[in-house]
Amino acid sequence: MITGTTKLIAHLGYPTESFKAPLIYNPYFEKNGIDAVVVPMGCRPEDYPAFLKLLFRLSNIHGALITMPHKISTMALLDETSTSAKVAGSCNAVRLGSDGRLIGDMFDGEGFVRGVLRKGKKVEGAHALIAGAGGVGSAIAASLAQAGVEHLAIFDANEATATALLDRLKKYYPQLQVTVGSADPDGFDIVVNATPLGMRRGDPLPIDIDRISPSTFVGEVVMTKEITPFLEAVRARGCAFQVGTDMLFEQIPAYLEFFQFPTTTADNLRAIAKLG
Repeated sequence: MITGTTKLIAHLGYPTESFKAPLIYNPYFEKNGIDAVVVPMGCRPEDYPAFLKLLFRLSNIHGALITMPHKISTMALLDETSTSAKVAGSCNAVRLGSDGRLIGDMFDGEGFVRGVLRKGKKVEGAHALIAGAGGVGSAIAASLAQAGVEHLAIFDANEATATALLDRLKKYYPQLQVTVGSADPDGFDIVVNATPLGMRRGDPLPIDIDRISPSTFVGEVVMTKEITPFLEAVRARGCAFQVGTDMLFEQIPAYLEFFQFPTTTADNLRAIAKLG
């Protein structure tokens, strides 16, 4: 039940038809008696800068979930951003500070890392390869750096994109060993597909499967299909792995903490979500 005391969390993006967050957050709020609601709000890019500022003038606004195509443009509209958001170059959560300042963070990578840790894989001191240096790849790189990886290798078909991420990582994590230019997974403890490859039938595999060790932990970000051809191939090699939707569910507890709500576990969220 939405009342005059309900805290409003806007889910900002365009278009809104594919939004899943309300189907996860709202059942959780209802079950736990939390007087808050996530509401999808479709905002076109040309209207977004003005709308975000006005949105946070509402007396019952508590925060916003940010999705495509606004994650990057949000950065210039905030008063304060986390190191993860700065390294990622994008933001997917905004809350209103007590002084009226807009505070932003990025949780895509946090969700990925929490999932890896919960599955028992050590991240601190690890050597990790990320294929894809776009929004989600950059966010995962930021969170792996924060979690203490020793070496981070970045590959992207667009060399300038990979180099820009390297520069941001070196600025905020000067002790981190960062390399770019190779997608060879040999010798890495963690390998991540952060490219869209796997979303469409017939896509080539993003990484040479034959070069991945069975002891390597493999992560996927594609959410349209749980076991992508890439995960199917690494599973056949005996690798432990993480599916794309794990990143989604694992980051929501971090969001709840950011919004200062009672937190929960990814398993609990999966159990009560109404995704159909």
